[in-house]
Amino acid sequence: MKTVVVVDNPGSWFMPHARRLVGHLSRGGESRLVASADAIATGTNVAFLLSCERIVPAAVLARSENNVVVHASALPDGRGMSPLAWQILEGKGTIPLSLFEAIDRVDAGPIYLSDQVEFDGTELLPDMQSALGRKMVDMCVRFAANRETLRAGARPQSGTPSYYPWRTPADSQLDPHHTIAEQFDLLRIVDNRRYPAYFDFRGRRYVLSITHAKDTK
Repeated sequence: MKTVVVVDNPGSWFMPHARRLVGHLSRGGESRLVASADAIATGTNVAFLLSCERIVPAAVLARSENNVVVHASALPDGRGMSPLAWQILEGKGTIPLSLFEAIDRVDAGPIYLSDQVEFDGTELLPDMQSALGRKMVDMCVRFAANRETLRAGARPQSGTPSYYPWRTPADSQLDPHHTIAEQFDLLRIVDNRRYPAYFDFRGRRYVLSITHAKDTK
């Protein structure tokens, strides 16, 4: 089987998992990791579009027999951006995942596989990304190994879709008049490097970084 794994952001948290996925897929045929969907070759069996930030044109999708995406929500609920973060803020501990076919509408294609990851409420963003990445790799490997069966059993999305918006640096703002406990889920999902938590107080802005105690030893 000829496969390609597309991660169009070289700084993506998913990159180590993408390399591991290519290693798995290479055992069953030719597989490579590319930084742009434009690098997908005509005649590709499966293109795994993972942690991609750019919309892939229909003409590029047509180069592959399957174009697969894994999204951290129970589609059609939670289409859009940063579904993991938004659901943690909603208080959810079970995060569903949908592996589906990419089409010309965002997160709207038929679903091949569903799974989930469980969190106990103590994990920080790197922990959640690590668990999510492992599950995504597992789902992609399962799809590659059982592609014909899963394609035959694909189910269209049903129900009214909901959408999550882009998260911006402003979404990491804390309220200094609220307790840490009240804002802990927000602290859990902040990216210390790219979108750190911050608060404004007495005319100044303060930035916070959060890690597990074991990480500082």
